[in-house]
Amino acid sequence: MSAPANVALDKRKAQLDAVAVASLLLCCALWGLNQVAAKIALADIPPLTQAAARSLGAALLVLAWSRWRGIALAARDGTLVGGLAAGILFAAEFACIFVGLQFTSASRMVVFIYLSPFVVALGMPFVARGERLRPLQWFGLGTAFAGVAWAFAEGFAASANATTRQWLGDALGVAAALLWSATTLVIRASALASAPAEKTLLYQLAVSGLLLALLAKLAGESWPSQVGPLALSSLAFQTVVITFFSYLLWFWLVRHYPATRIAAFTLMTPVAGLLAGVGLLGEPLTLRLLVAVATVALGMVLINRRW
Repeated sequence: MSAPANVALDKRKAQLDAVAVASLLLCCALWGLNQVAAKIALADIPPLTQAAARSLGAALLVLAWSRWRGIALAARDGTLVGGLAAGILFAAEFACIFVGLQFTSASRMVVFIYLSPFVVALGMPFVARGERLRPLQWFGLGTAFAGVAWAFAEGFAASANATTRQWLGDALGVAAALLWSATTLVIRASALASAPAEKTLLYQLAVSGLLLALLAKLAGESWPSQVGPLALSSLAFQTVVITFFSYLLWFWLVRHYPATRIAAFTLMTPVAGLLAGVGLLGEPLTLRLLVAVATVALGMVLINRRW
């Protein structure tokens, strides 16, 4: 375990309190809408261009916020290597999400992304031994994983139709989950564990914004000549509410609470994402998705119960 992780662990609360639960519920509700907003904006703004715009826009907001709060971001505190790694992983994660949304529905994407807590729980004992899960908590993670796998199988069944590549979008959602997990582990295992949340977020936004812009250029994407008000509103929502506000809140939670607990709690997000996709986009509500959401919710209860 690295020294920064030890320092951060001393300040970390052992259980989720009311502030953490309320913050996580808010994040889950917002993230459930995130895939819907991205899907709406894809009608006018190409995927990588959209991802780059929201990262760079949110980076400017973090800079302005930090300057207003008097938070020093330029101090040499050993976070550069971890910050660059987290930024690269963040860029790859959102490249997978935005490209994947072209092939699969928003409600399916949000279920696959939240395979992440399972991977975090596997990796965290190597970073912080105090965050090992008990057998029934592992059973809860296994239950959630089974639900995701059940939903994933539907994508391969649908791929029998030559006109669909839903399986590709689903696979990119799983890849995004693995990248998100790796980001969380990098943050906890590096000097970022004791850095201000604003600095951690700025690393990810600035690095990912530049990388995504480069990928967009290499892919031949460009900012469209005309963008409708709905797409612009969706992009603004992603930039200000999701990428700036909710991610800043998330990194504050990662710094102050057990990563396995808060990562597992985000399994509630697919419920919000499913409801948003069905209610706002008119996406189909399939039996497999219902089973996936139910098992994910059950897993979350088992993981977060005080045994």
